[in-house]
Amino acid sequence: MGQSHTLIRPSNSSTSSRRRTLSSTFRPAPTPTTKAIPSDNIFVPIQQDDILGQIPIHVKHPLPRTGIEDSADKPIQTNKFYANAFLGKQDQPIWTQPYFLWWGRGGSNPDPNQFATWGMNVGHVESGDLLFGPGDPPKYYSAPRKQSVMLGAKELDGETVLTTDTHLPHSVNINLRRGTAADSPKITFPVVQGMSFVTAGYQNASPFLQTAGKGFVGNISNPVLIGRSTKYRFKDCDRREWLIYINPASGLEYDATKLTRIDINTILFSPKFNGTIQVARAPPGTDAEALYDKSKGTFVAEAKLYATVNDVRGTYGFNYTKIGNGPLLMFLLPHHIQSLDPELRTGITKLQLQTATKGIATAVWATGDSLSFTETNLPTTMGFAPWTPTMTIARTRFPPDFLLFLSSITELDLRRAMSEPIPQDSYYYAGKSLSKFATLLWVIKDVLNDGEWVAKGLDKLKAEMAQYINNVPKFPLYYDDTWKGLVSKAGLEGDSGSDFGNTWYNDHHFHFGYFIYTAAVIGALEQGWLEQGDNKRFINMMVKDIAESKYEGGDFPFQRCFDWYAGHSWAKGLFESADGKDEESTSEDGFASYAIKMWGKVIGDANMEKRGNLMLAVQARAFNTYFYLTSTNTSQPARFLPHKITGVLFENKVDYATYFGDAPHLVHGIHMLPLAPPSTFLRPRAFVREEWDAFFALPSTAPANPHPNLPSSPQPLYSYVNPFHTGSTSLHPSTPLSQPPRPALKSSNSKHRAQSDPPTGGPCVDGGWRGVLFANLAIVDAKSAYAFFRDGVGGVWDERWVDVGATRSWYLVWCASLGGVSAR
Repeated sequence: MGQSHTLIRPSNSSTSSRRRTLSSTFRPAPTPTTKAIPSDNIFVPIQQDDILGQIPIHVKHPLPRTGIEDSADKPIQTNKFYANAFLGKQDQPIWTQPYFLWWGRGGSNPDPNQFATWGMNVGHVESGDLLFGPGDPPKYYSAPRKQSVMLGAKELDGETVLTTDTHLPHSVNINLRRGTAADSPKITFPVVQGMSFVTAGYQNASPFLQTAGKGFVGNISNPVLIGRSTKYRFKDCDRREWLIYINPASGLEYDATKLTRIDINTILFSPKFNGTIQVARAPPGTDAEALYDKSKGTFVAEAKLYATVNDVRGTYGFNYTKIGNGPLLMFLLPHHIQSLDPELRTGITKLQLQTATKGIATAVWATGDSLSFTETNLPTTMGFAPWTPTMTIARTRFPPDFLLFLSSITELDLRRAMSEPIPQDSYYYAGKSLSKFATLLWVIKDVLNDGEWVAKGLDKLKAEMAQYINNVPKFPLYYDDTWKGLVSKAGLEGDSGSDFGNTWYNDHHFHFGYFIYTAAVIGALEQGWLEQGDNKRFINMMVKDIAESKYEGGDFPFQRCFDWYAGHSWAKGLFESADGKDEESTSEDGFASYAIKMWGKVIGDANMEKRGNLMLAVQARAFNTYFYLTSTNTSQPARFLPHKITGVLFENKVDYATYFGDAPHLVHGIHMLPLAPPSTFLRPRAFVREEWDAFFALPSTAPANPHPNLPSSPQPLYSYVNPFHTGSTSLHPSTPLSQPPRPALKSSNSKHRAQSDPPTGGPCVDGGWRGVLFANLAIVDAKSAYAFFRDGVGGVWDERWVDVGATRSWYLVWCASLGGVSAR
């Protein structure tokens, strides 16, 4: 077994020290919830913190930390909602839901309509504000960057710097400071997902309130004293109503009733303020003011995740740390409301606010400073075999004629797998190739029960995996000691787009998920492999990179990719983005969770298996709430529903496109592949049928060709992606920063487009995408899908109809198991 690097870290006291800072800035001290983390919490360490000896330590990432006050030894979240605060110029928004915030930076934004400020912009949009692109349905929609409110201070100017501290999975502190002295004017914004107020903690500053455009509409209301707090109601530049609460620190004599209207855009308060100022949207007719009055002066500082699982029932929740003595009001997204624990439903209020891309957020009282959600249908019986949520038999028994045909196809697939090289330029393509090989071996062992073929193939697959576990591929992994994670050497020379941005933490769950799955299959086929060399420790290290389960781990950030508030992962890493984080492939996101589940099962880590099951259940709910657009969807705009899929979902924009093209089979297909056991769990039959009928089925008046939007005979077809293509993205650039500079994102070339039109007038589907579509069809029409993979088109089969991450053998078993052939 290889030696490991045990990185010497100081004791992780960063969070507690920052809490002391919060205490001195805000007063009173933060108060964690009295609700204890359950003793059977599934978020427990995977293995000790160490980096295997074959992984070089890279001390300095090409992208340095900017404005980060936390210790250099602390892992920093690379894929979370607040990353824009330490990337680029630090002046792109972050979305807390339902608000979004961004630093004005003195008017650095080139948009002439943006009001110049050195303070913090606070925005909120209504559904009527959304900007729709061309077409019917529109190609995209996005939320405008409205400067509804600006919280700043007279002392902030060109010397102001933005720093961040206490980087946690669901929260961060953002500081605006002029000067370095301890008592310098400073504003701290504790930013937490779902916060009901935007809270600014002032230190020795002269606060001001601003709005953009033509300024405040009408007069600000008369002050209302509530204890030591002073409340005002005002209308922003769009005539929308807000509340502002001025909460002086304990012992400070401060008259918040004295204010000066400097101009139509600016209201200045008295100087030398210490305490908090809170703003919140208060739409009329919602009892908002009474709710906010009850909670004023109190705000959330941290949300700590926990989860428990008992068989098919899983509960996850957030224990909140708050500052202040009032009850805690939080905003929840639609999928939260669906699964909110019954005993907490009495805390649901009538206050609702629009979000940019996640529907309507609802204000809920956090009883006991905690909120919890339950999923009751975890896919505990899902294994390596094709599976459906309603499947009652443990093992499908296939008829002899099917097995005979499958054997002939599998022999060809195995020969190819034994001779084809694993791609060396990309962890994404290497992972897909390895997982394809692993699935083929499962078919040979579990369906055909051919031990000789399995042994030959397994030797080859283990040798290929050894190249990665020993870290000797063309681009080995390095441990990045700047941000704390495993990254490909490909981008360490400075090319952020290499391997889809892997070195900048793009797509790690996509890339490493395929490796984790491959290892799970190998371990299931040969248990002894798990204990050989560094096999188990290496894969565990990959799991820790994408899904570390220790809340304050030393080598990796907690749950890097998965956002337990959003309900899914974010694929974008260290790229400044005007529209925030994004997710392009729900199916690969779900496959990564499935890989974690199966790896946990194979190595006997019950908590890891439970985490994977719960992640899949949460993803299934979130995907069907925000990404999969059935006719009854209420979270996305009605005029966008005909697309049936979002395409790329950002925090601020939904774009019916991909990073490699905008043809429908690409936009939909990237949310399908790989077709695997979790597909039937994530993609309900009703959705699959609506999507298929809308985009891929021929009309009833078409000729009797059962194949959707396909030519009647095979054409020259090619693999569905070209890893070396450097074409531009098809995403609509709503701003210059709407997508990261990663030009090679799963790109395709012109040979992947239609070569002729089918009877519907729409594009035909070529290459491996054809196989993806038919494998997806099996979820609702397994017999037609099986007929395609058995007979091809017109009795002619073209192997190029199978994508690079699958085999015809697997697709045959997949379709047959879902009902394509009659079980014996």
